[in-house]
Amino acid sequence: MAAAVVLGGPAGWWRWQRRVRAARAAMVCSRAMASKTPVGFIGLGNMGNPMAKNLVKHGYPVIAYDVFPEACKEFQDLGAQVTDSPADVAERADRIITMLPSSPNAIEVYTGANGILKKVKKGSLLIDSSTIDPAVSKELAKAVEKMGAVFMDAPVSGGVGAARAGNLTFMVGGVEQEFDAAKELLTCMGSNVVYCGEVGTGQAAKICNNMLLAISMIGTAEAMNLGIRLGLDPKLLAKILNMSSGRCWSSDTYNPVPGVMEGVPSANNYQGGFGTTLMAKDLGLAQISATNTKTPVPLGSQAHQIYRMMCAKGYALKDFSAVFQFLREEETL
Repeated sequence: MAAAVVLGGPAGWWRWQRRVRAARAAMVCSRAMASKTPVGFIGLGNMGNPMAKNLVKHGYPVIAYDVFPEACKEFQDLGAQVTDSPADVAERADRIITMLPSSPNAIEVYTGANGILKKVKKGSLLIDSSTIDPAVSKELAKAVEKMGAVFMDAPVSGGVGAARAGNLTFMVGGVEQEFDAAKELLTCMGSNVVYCGEVGTGQAAKICNNMLLAISMIGTAEAMNLGIRLGLDPKLLAKILNMSSGRCWSSDTYNPVPGVMEGVPSANNYQGGFGTTLMAKDLGLAQISATNTKTPVPLGSQAHQIYRMMCAKGYALKDFSAVFQFLREEETL
């Protein structure tokens, strides 16, 4: 009864309960908002653009930079801050994601004259989602650690479509205690975030995946081309492959034959998607790693040569599934 008197009877008790619930909700909200501090994003190309947009959709203020200023225009319209250099991004954000084309690009963005490390703050979390040499990731991690910050490699799989949908797979390497902090951001852009081990293991997983992807795409293109020459309808052949033991991602999700599937690069003259130049680059990384570890990869080596030839014969900017078109043209020579 004493409590009831103090609270003003039953009605007062219910008012008190509402205040408690409101206070708890406010605390949860403030914690959520505290985690929505600005995130730097460097590299707004085919993959980086939709990845950064998904951060914006999840309420994160984005501080953006790209070597091509026109790539930033869209983000200015979305309310993002645009900077003049990676160093400026590091000055304004203590969580930064980079998505760059190659190892030299990553080295320049992190350690160049206007690189991240020129103005990085102690305790900053730097996540590199580029696909680069695992050895380069390890060297960057050492340089970042000397500045009192944390580096993690987190390359992605899934392509542009998954980047737009927020369904990427991230393969993460780095200090395990920092994984949850990285995962908070990465789950805004991907449906699978996998911890692989120390720095460089994310890159190792990615180049293994892409070597297999290239081999399977070439195999799918060869099988489809042979079947067509033997008189099979390509849609029928694809249907049979996809209900049989030859089924793979290249046949059932990303078929390389024009007219078989909608919404894939082969339906759009091989525009968009994952470029042949980038696949050749990733296969080169796999070859370097195979050499360093004395690992035999005969099919990976052959795939590398095929994609290099494609680059030399005008396919560099086309999607890597254009290997089907390349094989069709080669047979007429």
